[in-house]
Amino acid sequence: MISTRNLSDVLEFERYGHSDEVLIKLYRDLLKPRVIEEKMLLLLRQGKITKWFSGIGQEAIAVGVTAALQSDEYILPMHRNLGVFTQRNVPLDRLFSQWQGKANGFTKGRDRSFHFGTQVYKIIGMISHLGPQLGVADGIALAHKLKKEKKITAVFTGEGGTSEGDFHEALNVAAVWDLPVLFCIENNGYGLSTPTNEQYRCEHLADRGKGYGIESHIVQGNNILEVYNLVSRVAQSMRENPRPILLEFKTFRMRGHEEASGIKYVPEHLLSHWQNLDPVANYRSFLLRENILSAENDTLINSEFAEEIDTALSKTFSEAEIESSESLELNDVYAQNTSKIIHTNGSYLKEIRFIDAISQALDLSMRKFDNLVIMGQDIAEYGGAFKVTEGFLATYGKERVRNTPICESAIVEVAMGLAIHNFKAVVEMQFADFVSSGFNPIVNYLAKSHYRWGQSADVVIRMPCGAGVGAGPFHSQTNEAWFTHTPGLKVIYPAFPYDAKGLLAAAIEDPNPVLFFEHKALYRTYRQEVPQDYYTLEIGKASVIRTGDQITIISYGAPIHWVLEVLETVEGVRADVIDLRSLVPLDFETIKASVHKTGKVLLVTEDSSFGTIMADISARISEELFNYLDAPVKRLSSIDTPIPFANALEEIYLPKRKIKEALLEVLAY
Repeated sequence: MISTRNLSDVLEFERYGHSDEVLIKLYRDLLKPRVIEEKMLLLLRQGKITKWFSGIGQEAIAVGVTAALQSDEYILPMHRNLGVFTQRNVPLDRLFSQWQGKANGFTKGRDRSFHFGTQVYKIIGMISHLGPQLGVADGIALAHKLKKEKKITAVFTGEGGTSEGDFHEALNVAAVWDLPVLFCIENNGYGLSTPTNEQYRCEHLADRGKGYGIESHIVQGNNILEVYNLVSRVAQSMRENPRPILLEFKTFRMRGHEEASGIKYVPEHLLSHWQNLDPVANYRSFLLRENILSAENDTLINSEFAEEIDTALSKTFSEAEIESSESLELNDVYAQNTSKIIHTNGSYLKEIRFIDAISQALDLSMRKFDNLVIMGQDIAEYGGAFKVTEGFLATYGKERVRNTPICESAIVEVAMGLAIHNFKAVVEMQFADFVSSGFNPIVNYLAKSHYRWGQSADVVIRMPCGAGVGAGPFHSQTNEAWFTHTPGLKVIYPAFPYDAKGLLAAAIEDPNPVLFFEHKALYRTYRQEVPQDYYTLEIGKASVIRTGDQITIISYGAPIHWVLEVLETVEGVRADVIDLRSLVPLDFETIKASVHKTGKVLLVTEDSSFGTIMADISARISEELFNYLDAPVKRLSSIDTPIPFANALEEIYLPKRKIKEALLEVLAY
C-alpha cells in the first residue's frame, strides 16, 4: 500500500501522544547534527578542514529513523546521515578524527568521512558505489531471520541511487525472501546536480514498491515527529511480521553535493520553498509555541553542544598525524585466519571425481558449520547446473540451501551482510562468466572491508569455469586475472580432486573472501583416491607433483593435466611440475627453489596472454631470479580472442597443442 499524505507547504506537527520529555529529546537529537554541521562549514571556510558533505535540511530523517530503531539493530547510512551517528552516541572526537584521517577514527586513516562501519554501534557505512549497501542490508536481515531474532535492518539511499541495478535487485530479493529491511529513500530533489525529472518518470519513488509487492509510504521527511512516529510503527510491525517496507522521504538538500559544488543549479524559488520547511527551525517553533521548550533552555542546549564540539575538536586537532608502515598496511589487508590445518584422520580412500570432491567439501562444511549458508541459481531442488549440491536441500533445508533470483550483485551483497552478522556464505556462480554482474561488490566491498574497518568478509564464491567443452564465449572464461589484481581477495584454482576438497574446506574456514575456480572440464573426467573424512589444505601452498632438474613447468587448473600428458610423450625430460593451486596468496618460495635448481622455466595457462597471473610470475622470476636463468622465461597461453564454440576453433584457441613444442624450445636454448 502507499500512504498519500498531503505534503503541504507548511509543516504541521502532531504530538502522537508523546510526553514533553520525548519531544525535547527529539529536539536535542535533531539539533545536534545541525550544530556540528554549522561548525564544520565554518572550519571549511577557515581552511581547517578540506571537504564536507552537508546534510542540512535532511536531519529529521536520519534522526527520526535511528531514534525509532532499537540500539542493536543495524543501520546502513549514507554520507549525509550525520544524525545516525550522533543518535547512536558515537563519540564526537572519534567522528572528528575519522574525518581528519587520524588514528582515533574508525579506519586508521584509510577511508574518509562516513565510509566506515562499527559493530559497536551497529552502523555499517557506505562505499562510494551507492547500490551495494542495499543488498548488504538484505544479508544482515536474513541473518536476523535465520537466528529467529526479532530485529529489522534500516538502509538509506538517495533518489539517485534508486536508478542503480542494485536497488532493483535488493528490493526484489527482500520481497521474495520476506526480509525485514526498511528501505529509506531520501528524495532530496537532486542527484548531485541532476533534478528528479531527469532521473525517473514515475510520480513517486514509493510507487515502485507495487512492482515488488512491497508496502510503501510517502513521508514528509522534514517533520521529525511524522518520521519518528511512522518508523516506530512500521518497525514494530516488521519485527513481528518480517517483511520489507519502502519509505520515500520527501526532503531537500540546502547545500551543494559537497560544499565545493555550490547550488547555482537550484532555482531560487525552490530554495526559498524548502527553507520555509527547515526541519530544525520549524520544530523549534512548534516546541516554543506549545511551551514545551523555552528560549532560555534552547540557548543552554546550543551552548552545551558548542562546548562538547569544541572539546572534541580540540582533542582531534591536537592528535598527531597518523603513522604507519608498509608491513602494518599489508598486514591489515586480510583478516587473520586462525584456523589450523586439519589432517585426515586416516579414513578410507575412495576414488572419486573432481565434482564429487567439491560436493563432499560443501557437505562436510555444512555439517561442521551450522552458520554456513549456500546460495545460487537453481542449487536447491535442481542441485545446481552441474549437480554439485544435489540432495543438499533434503539434508539442510531451504533456509541454508537457497535458490536465488538471477541477481549476482545482490547475492554477493547478501553474502557480505551474512558475514557482518556472523554467518559464513558460499555463493555459486552458475558460470564464472556471470560474475561480471556481481563484480562491483566483490572488488569494492568484500575485498576492502577488512582493510578499511576491520570487518572480515567470510564469503566463498564458487566459479565453474574453463574452455574445452564447447560452451562458447559466455560460459567458458577463466577470468581469475580479474581478481588476482585486487588486494583483499584470495584466489584458488585446484586441478585434482584431493586438492579441490581440501582447499574448498579451507576456503570456507578462512574468514576472508575467496574466489574458488573449478574447471568444469575436470568435473567428470579426472578421478583420484581421496580421504572421505573432513580435512583442509594450506591456502597459499603450491604442490610439486613431479620433480626434475632440467626445467620448471608452472601451471594450474586443467593445463596441469595437459602438461603431464605431454611429458608422457617425451622421453628423458626431467621436469619440476608445479601446480600453483593458490594464485593469491602465491607460493613464490616453491617457484624460487625450483628455478634455482633447473634454470629454465615454462609457464602454461589457459588464460589469454596479456595481463594474466603468469605475466606477473614471469616478471618476478626475471626480476628476482635472473642470475639463475639459463634461458628466457617462456609463457604459453590461449590466443587473444573470445572463447569460440566449435571444437575445431577451441583447439586453435587453447594452448594445449603447443605445449610440446614450447617445452622442447626451452630445453634446447
